Amino acid sequence: MSESEVTMNLELETYPPMFRQQNNQSCSHQKVDEPVGESELTIPVIDLHCLSHDELGGACRDWGLFRLVNHGVPSSLLRQLHEHAKELFSLSFECKKEIFCSPLSYLWGTTAISPSGAALLTGPQNIHWVEGFHFPLGQLSQLQPQHPTLASFRLLAEEYGKHMGRLGRTIFKTMVMELNLDPGESETHLDECTGFLRVYRYPLRSMANSAWGIEVHTDSSLLTILNQYEVAGLEVLKDNQWLQVEPISDTLIVNLGDMMQAISNDKYKSVKHRVRLNKDRERISIGYFVFPKEDSVIRSSKYKPFTHGDFRAQVQQDIKTLGFKVGLEKFKLTQASSP
Repeated sequence: MSESEVTMNLELETYPPMFRQQNNQSCSHQKVDEPVGESELTIPVIDLHCLSHDELGGACRDWGLFRLVNHGVPSSLLRQLHEHAKELFSLSFECKKEIFCSPLSYLWGTTAISPSGAALLTGPQNIHWVEGFHFPLGQLSQLQPQHPTLASFRLLAEEYGKHMGRLGRTIFKTMVMELNLDPGESETHLDECTGFLRVYRYPLRSMANSAWGIEVHTDSSLLTILNQYEVAGLEVLKDNQWLQVEPISDTLIVNLGDMMQAISNDKYKSVKHRVRLNKDRERISIGYFVFPKEDSVIRSSKYKPFTHGDFRAQVQQDIKTLGFKVGLEKFKLTQASSP
């Protein structure tokens, strides 16, 4: 056995058993549509140092996504988070299951969890080729992990979470002004206590029986801030064409979720996106998700009044019964019932 094969086998042992069991099926024969390179269709760039209402509004209306520069998050912190995440994933499957206890979650084959933190699996036909950790930021300070790698990551996640809260507040405040929304009413539409980090690892494409880590979806969040570091994989839908979002050093990707689309009365987009498995390297990404308060009512001429709690319950019901998220369509007013 060659050195590369030995290394591959050792890495394979760190993945969940369901991934190892299906490793003998290769997807290399699959023909999938190739995305357009970002050089051919450039994602909007927003500079936090000179945040323009018009530029931000244009990016949110036309794309639902933008690249954030001069965001103030130290490059050393981004690097350390990635290195520590890699160490966490390199632990054995059994160790990860043991050390990730409530309120943290360890999930694989799915990105959906229940309010208690349990993974929501929908059967082998709907497996996502992704392994992840869920870190609710508001509860991290109460944790005292015994495992040294997890303890180190917790400290970094707390620091990173403060930066994410700052960015989320600044971006959302500018969106509220650009949309001419009532600032008082909008106060409950971003609740930092709901913020969490999702740290994902995607295996090599040769290991999976699919080309996709996560299939086409929208985020349920108000907004999501992504650090995809060095390895490409994220693709977004723009004008019926898939675009690969390149990882560029010291930049973050911000995409809008379903809550922001509803709050904006469909002026802003909750962007459709997916994750393609990389042929040469496993991919680690760190995403920050933030939501409205649980009981904050979202009112719009396009949707029935609903809260984030209502939306989350409906999504979880759909995943259990249908195997996938339906999303905002469940709350859309029909022409006959609209005012």
